Amino acid sequence: MNKSIKIALALTTLTLTSQAMAQITLYEHDGWRGRAYTTNQPVRDFSRVGFNDRASSVVVDRGQWEVCDDVRFRGNCMVLRRGSYESLSGMGMNDRISSVRQVNRRDRYDNEAPAPLPEPTYEYRRRPNEPVYQAQVTSVRAVVGQSEQRCWVERQQVAEPNRNNNNNVGGAIAGALIGGVLGHQVGGGTGRDLATAGGAVAGAAIGSNAGNNNNNNTGGSYARDVQRCETIPNNTPEYWDVTYNYRGVVHRVQMSSAPGPTIAVNRNGDPRQ
Repeated sequence: MNKSIKIALALTTLTLTSQAMAQITLYEHDGWRGRAYTTNQPVRDFSRVGFNDRASSVVVDRGQWEVCDDVRFRGNCMVLRRGSYESLSGMGMNDRISSVRQVNRRDRYDNEAPAPLPEPTYEYRRRPNEPVYQAQVTSVRAVVGQSEQRCWVERQQVAEPNRNNNNNVGGAIAGALIGGVLGHQVGGGTGRDLATAGGAVAGAAIGSNAGNNNNNNTGGSYARDVQRCETIPNNTPEYWDVTYNYRGVVHRVQMSSAPGPTIAVNRNGDPRQ
């Protein structure tokens, strides 16, 4: 066998191996739910396999794939790298894929889709060609999260205590002294003593009132930031605790949405959506 034939056979084997390793799975609904279609070969027209314009989410298990909204890899196309795409709506390809083909995973393309999730996060996704059965739901309980505390800061006027009482006392003392001196100059004997005492009392009252008037009788007010909090109850369910019966065996599962009277399960009783 000559050298050129050996090279051709090697390239053919490498190509076939690469194609066999590449795999893409398309799902009918967001979140890898609903009917699934898996291929490791180019699909020129999905209408021939009954899956045209049906894909809403994708998992690229191996390789790198180009998905197009027209047959024969035409129209608007996007390149999907290895990983999972929970929804195709953001890239404008929801329910629009008509053909797919593998592209060189080492190359970079201008029409690459946003970075995918590293792996499917929805553990109950239906596997390709997996038969499903209906199991009777026996109970559903919505589980809500903990209440939250909401805090905020607001401006509040605060009264300042009167710090001028000492000044009023001083005014009273000064008034009493002046009133006593003036009273002592009036009359004589017992009358002078009474005038002195009366003058002191009157002077103390006048001095005290003068101090209050000068200080407006108040300590004033000022604004400060005050933190206030309130507890907000959480009424939104975080998940639904579901119990169902499949072939006489009771199963429990946590679901992201409330189920109907039955749920889809595989032959082992594991949920499938």
